[in-house]
Amino acid sequence: MHRVARGLAAILGVVLLVAACSGNEPDRSAAPTTSVSSTTLVPTTTGATSTTAQARAASSAQFRAAKVRLVTVAQLEQPVAMAVRPGDRTLYLVEQVGRVRAVRGGQLDPTPVVDISGEVTAGGEQGLLGLAFSPDGRYLYLAYSDRNGDHQISELTMRGQRADPGSERSILHFDDPFANHNGGQLAFGPDRRLYIAFGDGGGGGDPLGNGQSLDTLFGKILRIDPRPAGGRPYRVPPDNPFVGREGARPEIWAYGLRNPWRFSFDPATGDLWIGDVGQNTYEEVDYQPAGSGGRNYGWNRREGRHPFNGGERPEGAVDPVIEYGRAGGACTVIGGFVYRGQRIDGLRGAYLYGDYCAGWVRAARVRDGKVVEQRDLGLSVPGLSSFGVDASGELYALSLGGEVYRLAPA
Repeated sequence: MHRVARGLAAILGVVLLVAACSGNEPDRSAAPTTSVSSTTLVPTTTGATSTTAQARAASSAQFRAAKVRLVTVAQLEQPVAMAVRPGDRTLYLVEQVGRVRAVRGGQLDPTPVVDISGEVTAGGEQGLLGLAFSPDGRYLYLAYSDRNGDHQISELTMRGQRADPGSERSILHFDDPFANHNGGQLAFGPDRRLYIAFGDGGGGGDPLGNGQSLDTLFGKILRIDPRPAGGRPYRVPPDNPFVGREGARPEIWAYGLRNPWRFSFDPATGDLWIGDVGQNTYEEVDYQPAGSGGRNYGWNRREGRHPFNGGERPEGAVDPVIEYGRAGGACTVIGGFVYRGQRIDGLRGAYLYGDYCAGWVRAARVRDGKVVEQRDLGLSVPGLSSFGVDASGELYALSLGGEVYRLAPA
């Protein structure tokens, strides 16, 4: 991409994800800052050292020694999401303007997998925001802002290497009161259900109180079956946590979220990791053990581990496992993945995440759902918009400036 186009993409990117943290909100530059703890919790022993302690110490040493570099694999227009199709080694990438592109054998296919730019409102936090493939690879699911700026989740049938635009079927559609805090992540869980993230509806501080309200889909992660019998757009699994509860939407899987821009499942454990964009002071990563639906992550009573505007902690609310402030120009958490690839030994089993404004990427070692150690990987991804994982479990980082990088051993 030539310099002018890349400059325009970078400007659009600033609008997109800095806005993701705001919505008529105070200037972030004046917000308090806090640094992420990098404490290493390596077991110490006296006398005979246990095998477990030795293994943990060795793992910690490998983790600290791992060196990573970025390898450019493609240049796109405002890439914001990535997915893989079962049985296919192609990288499928979303351009915010409304296209799905494919990288096959290391080369960008000039023909889009599908182009719905005519149906999309793109700009700021709106646009084509997420994609996922059904477990059998037959269907492509898209999350986007329609021409009215409202939420649209659609299904398209795959025909070979392309999606058939004429097959589009609406799964879910509803009005959006504000243009920001749209979420947009789609992913099939290990249970083969479709999970969908929506932000709190926008505006600063959740003015409609959606985060804590169970009668709305805003500020939630949903869990549905998108291929029901009988012609319905989707089915609610009967084991969802709020099925049968009066006044609650049965689609809800998790709530109390501000803008869960990116979440992911650990393929080895089924645990869910949620990067939830903060308001003015704290960014957070939330953790949900496999199958543990119904958790409340506190917004808009809590921001990170702290009261928001003096709000009281909701009963049973769960604090984040990772929190950080605005030191070093950070502003927007970009949730990543637990690394299960084979190329970077020291990071296997660690959760990687980053920040849009600061561009850093960090890795966190986790034990029993708690972070025991984390470190900065020394990478810089300006305009970091999302992470992806390929069919081999290797990780990728996307920049709104256009670059798609693979994380590789240095």
